[in-house]
Amino acid sequence: MAAEYNKDPDPYLDLDEDAPGELGDKVQQVRAELESLRQKQEEIEREKQRLEELKRRQDELESGRADMLDKLTRSLVVAQREVDETQKRLEQLHNIYNSFTQHLRLLESINSRAWSNNELPRELSKAISSVEDARAEYTKALAKISPESPAEPVSHAAYEGDYAVDDDRGFLYWLKCGFAFTLPLQILALAGLLIWLSSLFPAAK
Repeated sequence: MAAEYNKDPDPYLDLDEDAPGELGDKVQQVRAELESLRQKQEEIEREKQRLEELKRRQDELESGRADMLDKLTRSLVVAQREVDETQKRLEQLHNIYNSFTQHLRLLESINSRAWSNNELPRELSKAISSVEDARAEYTKALAKISPESPAEPVSHAAYEGDYAVDDDRGFLYWLKCGFAFTLPLQILALAGLLIWLSSLFPAAK
């Protein structure tokens, strides 16, 4: 049995002299390949993270862009409406300014003392009409200039419409209102009458 055992040597012992060196080279080669694969895996992981970050930023861009497009579009509509209303308001105020300026110059030019006896009735009527026109224009424009201000009395025609609705207030009430409304006209008429009378009866020198 011992002879048979000696005849069957261990195959691991029947190696060439260079076999251990070749195994070492293969081990080193495998290690190098593993290191290369590890580096490639790290590069792939970094590239993955970079692409994921780019995708996240791209999604953030699209979301923010869509949000701002919607907000800006709606805000432009509101802003345009405000611009249109402001332009209308500005044009309205400009027209009121021009109208007030014309009425002011017209009223300032009235000088009842310079009217002759023949001119007095006609010029007095024109002046009273100018005052009433200015008052009506002022009353109409007052609410547009200052919406918080209470409306002032308008022309007689407007009050006549109100009287027809509130007839139950009584005759005396409307008589007082009519006297108050026509008081400026009465004062102007009285002043004109005094001027006319003074011209007819000049003071004795």
